[in-house]
Amino acid sequence: MRRAHRMPFGAAIEGGATRFRLWAPGAGAVDVLLGNDGSIAHPLVRLDDGWFEARVAGIGDGTRYAFRIDGGRSVPDPASRSNPDGVHASSAVVDPLTFDWRHDDWKGRPWNEAVLYELHIGTFTPAGTFAAAVQRLPHLVELGITAVELMPVAAFPGRRGWGYDGVLPFAPVAAYGAPDDLKKFVDAAHACGLMVLLDVVYNHFGPEGNYLHAYAPGFFNPRHQTPWGAAINFDGDGSRNVRDFFIHNALYWIDEFRFDGLRMDAVHAIADDSESDIVTELAQAVRQRTEPDRHIHIVLENDRNEARRLVRDASGRATLATAQWNDDIHHALHVLVTDERDGYYADYAQRPLWQLGRCLAEGFAYQGDPSPFRDGEPRGEPSAQLPSAAFVSFTQTHDQVGNRAFGERLAALADPRALRAAVACVLLAPAPPMLFMGEEFGATTPFLYFCDFGPELAAAVSRGRRAEFGQFARFRDPAVQATIPDPNAETTFVASQLDWSEIDAPAGAQWLAFYRHCLALRREHVAPRLPGSDGSFEVTRGSLLRLRWTLAGATMHAGVNFAAAPLAGVEALPGKPFYESDPEIGAGGIWPGFAVVFSVTSQR
Repeated sequence: MRRAHRMPFGAAIEGGATRFRLWAPGAGAVDVLLGNDGSIAHPLVRLDDGWFEARVAGIGDGTRYAFRIDGGRSVPDPASRSNPDGVHASSAVVDPLTFDWRHDDWKGRPWNEAVLYELHIGTFTPAGTFAAAVQRLPHLVELGITAVELMPVAAFPGRRGWGYDGVLPFAPVAAYGAPDDLKKFVDAAHACGLMVLLDVVYNHFGPEGNYLHAYAPGFFNPRHQTPWGAAINFDGDGSRNVRDFFIHNALYWIDEFRFDGLRMDAVHAIADDSESDIVTELAQAVRQRTEPDRHIHIVLENDRNEARRLVRDASGRATLATAQWNDDIHHALHVLVTDERDGYYADYAQRPLWQLGRCLAEGFAYQGDPSPFRDGEPRGEPSAQLPSAAFVSFTQTHDQVGNRAFGERLAALADPRALRAAVACVLLAPAPPMLFMGEEFGATTPFLYFCDFGPELAAAVSRGRRAEFGQFARFRDPAVQATIPDPNAETTFVASQLDWSEIDAPAGAQWLAFYRHCLALRREHVAPRLPGSDGSFEVTRGSLLRLRWTLAGATMHAGVNFAAAPLAGVEALPGKPFYESDPEIGAGGIWPGFAVVFSVTSQR
């Protein structure tokens, strides 16, 4: 089966010719420059509403092209499907119908089966390519993963970066491989029974390589200012074209690349006062315009904890977003296992165990509660009415590791017993869990912030990165700040690559066995009883958290002693335990430090 998503812009091969179309309301004239040297120019015809178009015969797959604005600056196509030489160079015409999908009958998996694994293509393997990542898919299957979540792959400046500074949203990063290489990765994952979700960034463009201001200033709305300048224009004059650009981007990844869903980055940073905002319209478009028998999932990152975006219909199906990354559960767990309480962790400093329980039972920790970190401003909406499936739980992500000065993972910061208790809570509770690449074998390699900007911007980013940490006591000394790795140095990127030999070391093998065991128990005892409905919790004895969930045909219970000291006189959980972290739990009514128990009782 061959697939192409039809778009009203960009380059599209149509019956022996290629149609070039660009929205450039700020331009008087536009030419398309063809060939490696751009020496062949064809004028585009001005249409209504700032559009320019031309059909050029004899132009096929692989032809390089760029748009010349008003006889001067040459720019890549903002809807380029491929930019082989980087974001400042010419685009390449791509015929998506040359790729033959081997597993086009794949329909995805229901969300109740989701166990996610976040990975960064550039550092997941030493080669850092889509093709190399394919070789590691069997490891993920054996681990118990059912869904791979790729950090952004839209083209960004340079050869290394996290992906959140992308400027060509339709073009996979050339350093990772060609568009067909990404399709082969998705196809291979489907052959293994793995869903693939893609992280997409619709709240800003990166600071280098974005030429839209030169010919389409209406792409931005100066009425809304963001940390990146004027916001993307989702609610001002000309916003219909801008909204269509991103809606087509979402559909493009799902239709043409067969992704099983999207993770939408930082939707709280999207400025949009429309009655139906872009997040709502995009989610509705994805649900309405994809095949009804496919399982397509939309996951949000949303610091506002807007439960209304996660509502279900009468049959329990998500009407907009499928789920949201639950940063609250990460933050509560992080405080519990590290005792770090700086910055935004101040919101979890006073009662982290209670907040962990609330996350596991009700979704958000902050459901309209005042936030100390935000000077008492209320944050969040009530979420207890939502199923556990609406919240993705995790102990680590690229953000929470990479935004540390030295990119340390939790295995380098926490007591191993406390970390095991935290991981067991995440992997065995009803909410879909997510792992960050390498955590399953206790990776000791850091995950640092890295980029590859031009010299002037690179210097500013390096200074800004070090100054950002200057607000913390340990980094106030300029000499200590200077030890923070330079984001633009290639060594910073290389240091962040996983060392797969660690998987065979004794510590790595032990961690891997633990993760595999927990996920096997989840597959046997938890997943078949999902979806869950209501949950409840209580914190007693200072460190004992008890939880209860009503699932399909069963009630699940959990107990956790989140302290190093043992507790005596603890009442046993109802039902039959299916996970006990310590064989001595319950002997004489004593629960050892960091003891965890999960049990289930069948309903008749």
